Amino acid sequence: MRHGKRFNHLSRKAPHRKSMLSNMASSLILHKKIETTVAKAKALRKYIEPILTRSKSDTTHSRRTVFSLLKNKESVTELFNNVSEKIASRPGGYTRIIKTGFRLGDNAEMCIIELVDYNTLLLSIDDKDKSSKSTRRRRRKKSTANVSADETKSAPKASKKSDKKADKKDTKAKDDKKSK
Repeated sequence: MRHGKRFNHLSRKAPHRKSMLSNMASSLILHKKIETTVAKAKALRKYIEPILTRSKSDTTHSRRTVFSLLKNKESVTELFNNVSEKIASRPGGYTRIIKTGFRLGDNAEMCIIELVDYNTLLLSIDDKDKSSKSTRRRRRKKSTANVSADETKSAPKASKKSDKKADKKDTKAKDDKKSK
C-alpha cells in the first residue's frame, strides 16, 4: 500500500537521498544545468525551488538555512551573488526540465534540468519572437472591383482545389506582366 507516500524515495535511504539531492542542487547552481534521470530531476525540482525562493532575501538567516541544505560554500556564494539577482522578478518556476531520450545502458528516461533565466539559446529566441511580431505581413487581396455584386451572388461556388489553381494562374500571369 502507498499510504502517506508524498514523494519519490528514489530507491535510497534517507541520508543517501538527502546528500544526493544536496550535491545535485549545488551542481545545478554552479553549472546552471545538469543531465540526470527524469525521476531525480523531479525530486530535485521540489528540493531546489524553495532554496531559490529563500535566496531572494539576502539575510544571514537565509544564508545559514541554505548552507545547511547545500553544504557547499561556493554554491551558496554563487546563489546569493549571481543567481538571486536574475530570479528576483520571477514569482516561481525557476527550473525547466527538458526530456532528452533514453539511456543506452538501462533505458532510463533522461533529461536536462536547468535554471530558466540562464538558457541563453531560449532567451535569444524569445527576443527574436518579440521583435519579429512587429514585422509587416503580406496578404493577397482578392480583386472584386472588376466583378459586380450581382455576378458574385449568382455565380456558382467552385471547389477549393479549382479556386487555388485559378489563383495560382492569376498570380503567375501578374508576375509575368511585371517582369516584362
